[in-house]
Amino acid sequence: MASTTIPVPDNSRQIAFHELLVVARQDWLIDALKDALGTADPLRLREELTSFVPADVHRLLAVAGLPDEYVMPLPVILEAKPTLIGYYRLLLGVPRKSFYGSGTGMGTFKSMEESGLLTANQTSLLPAFCTAMGTALAELVRQLSPSITQRDLVELPVMTLGQQFQGANNNIIGSEAIKAVFRVIKEIVQQHVTEESETELTLQNSAGRTLTIVLASDPDVGIRETGSGGSTALVAIEIKGGTDRSNQHNRIGEAEKSHLKARDDGYRDFWTVIRSKTLDDDARRQSPTTRLWFDAAQILDRSGPEWENFCREIARVVGIPDPAIGPSGP
Repeated sequence: MASTTIPVPDNSRQIAFHELLVVARQDWLIDALKDALGTADPLRLREELTSFVPADVHRLLAVAGLPDEYVMPLPVILEAKPTLIGYYRLLLGVPRKSFYGSGTGMGTFKSMEESGLLTANQTSLLPAFCTAMGTALAELVRQLSPSITQRDLVELPVMTLGQQFQGANNNIIGSEAIKAVFRVIKEIVQQHVTEESETELTLQNSAGRTLTIVLASDPDVGIRETGSGGSTALVAIEIKGGTDRSNQHNRIGEAEKSHLKARDDGYRDFWTVIRSKTLDDDARRQSPTTRLWFDAAQILDRSGPEWENFCREIARVVGIPDPAIGPSGP
C-alpha cells in the first residue's frame, strides 16, 4: 500500500493572531478592565454607577453575579484607561471601522482606543458617550437569553475581535505592534510626561532634562534629548510584528536598513523588537547594527525577563528611576 503524505497546515496566521490577542488583552479586553478598576477612584465609581446604570439592569447583573462596570461604561473607568473604549465597543459587537465611521458621532473618541490618548475635549464628552453606549448595552443585558454570564463577557468581544483580526495582513499586524509598543513605552515613562500627542511624548527626567519619544518611521520609535544646544538622537527602536518564521530574515533585514538610515541621522544606539523565540545567531547577524534585541511577545504581554530588561533600558536612556515592574506592568 502506497504511503500518503498530507501537507502540513500553515500555522503562521494563528501565531500572528496570538500576537494581536496579547495586545488586545492589555488594551481592549476584560484583563485591561480589571487593571483599570485597580486604579480608578472608588468613590467616583460608586457615584457614577448610580447615575449611569438603570435599576433593572443593576438587578439583572447582580443576579448574574456581575459587577455593573463590567458591562456599563463609566467616565471614571475610561479616564483611568482610555483604550477601554474598545472593550465596550467589542462587547456591543460593533466593528472598529463602522463604529468610528462618519455620521456615528464616535470618531472623536478613536484616538482613545488606538493610542490611549485622552484630550480635554474627549473628557468633557465622556458622560454623553457613556449614556449612549450604556443605553445600547443595557438593552443587550435585557434581551440576552439565557441571561448574561461572566463567560459571555470574555467570549462576545473576542468574536468581534476575531473578525477584525481576520482582515489583518502583515502590514496591519506590524502597524498594530508598533503602536502597541509605543503605548508600552508611554506606560513606563508616564509619571514624567509633560506633554503628549498620538505620536509624541515629551518628558522631563530626574535631572531636569527634556526628552522626546516619537512614533514615526525610520525609526519606528525614536528617543531624543533636546536642550539649548539642539537635539541629540539617542536611541532608534525598530519594531517588527508578525510571526512568519520563513519571513523572519526579511523583517530583520528591513530593521537593519532602518537602523542604518537612523545612524546617518545621528542616532547613537539601536534596538530591535521582534518575536525572538525562534531568533537564532544567523538571524541576528542580519542586523549587525542592532545592539539590543527584545522579544515582542514579552513586551506586549508586559511580562518576562526581556520585558523587565526593556523597562530598565528605557528608564536608563531617558534618565528616570527604574520602574516598579510587575506582571501587569510598571
